[in-house]
Amino acid sequence: MINKLFKLIGLLFLLTVICYGVLYYLYNEPLPTGKSGPEADALAYRMLDALNYKNYNNTKTLEWSFRDDHHYNWNKEKEMVTVAWDDIVVQLDLITPSSSTATTHNESASYEKTQDLIEKAQSYFNNDSFWLVAPFKAFDRGTERYLIDMEDGSEALLITYTQGGDTPGDSYMWIIEPSGRPKSFKLWTKIIPIGGVEATWEEWVKTESGVFLPTQHKLGPFSISIGEVTGR
Repeated sequence: MINKLFKLIGLLFLLTVICYGVLYYLYNEPLPTGKSGPEADALAYRMLDALNYKNYNNTKTLEWSFRDDHHYNWNKEKEMVTVAWDDIVVQLDLITPSSSTATTHNESASYEKTQDLIEKAQSYFNNDSFWLVAPFKAFDRGTERYLIDMEDGSEALLITYTQGGDTPGDSYMWIIEPSGRPKSFKLWTKIIPIGGVEATWEEWVKTESGVFLPTQHKLGPFSISIGEVTGR
C-alpha cells in the first residue's frame, strides 16, 4: 500500500514537471530589451497624464479591497493604512512599521503576534496596492524605464524595480492604449516562473478626487477584483 502511494506521488510529481515544462516552452517570453532615456520617460509621463497623476498626488485617502479578502483604508497624508482580513485589523505605519498596532477579535494582540501580523500586513499591502496604483510608481526610487518597440509598430513601456517592495528585480511591460491609459502589462517576476504572463487593467473608475483607478484585472483564467474603489 505504501509503495503504491509513493508511486502515485512520484507519478503526480512527474506529470506536474512535464506540464510545467510544456507551459514554459509554449508561453515563456524572455525579458525584452529597450532604450532608456527621454523617450521612455515621455511615454511614462503620457500614461500618468491619462490617469490624472496630479489628482493622485492630491488624493488624501484610498479605499479598496483585494479579491474581497484583504480590505484597505490608506491615509496617504499620514502614511497610515488600516489593513483588515478575517478577524484581524492592523494599523500599519508605513514610515515606522515597528510602531504599528494589531488586534484580533477586537482585542490587542500580544507583542510577538503583533510583529508577525505587521510583517504580513506589510506584505499584503505591498502586493495589493501595486494592483491598484502601479502606474503611479513609474518614477519610484530605484525604477528603470525602457521604451520597447513592439512587432506591430506600437511602443510599450518596460519598468524594472531594482529596489523596494518584497521582490526587487521584478519587471513589468505596460501595453498602452492610444489614449495613454494602460491596457495591460506583462510580468517578469520571481513569484511567477513563466515570463511574459499578461494581466489586464480594466473597468477604470474616476474617483471623487479625480484620479482614474482600475477595479478589475484578468490574469490568464483568474480574475482579480479590486472591489469598490474610492479616492478622496
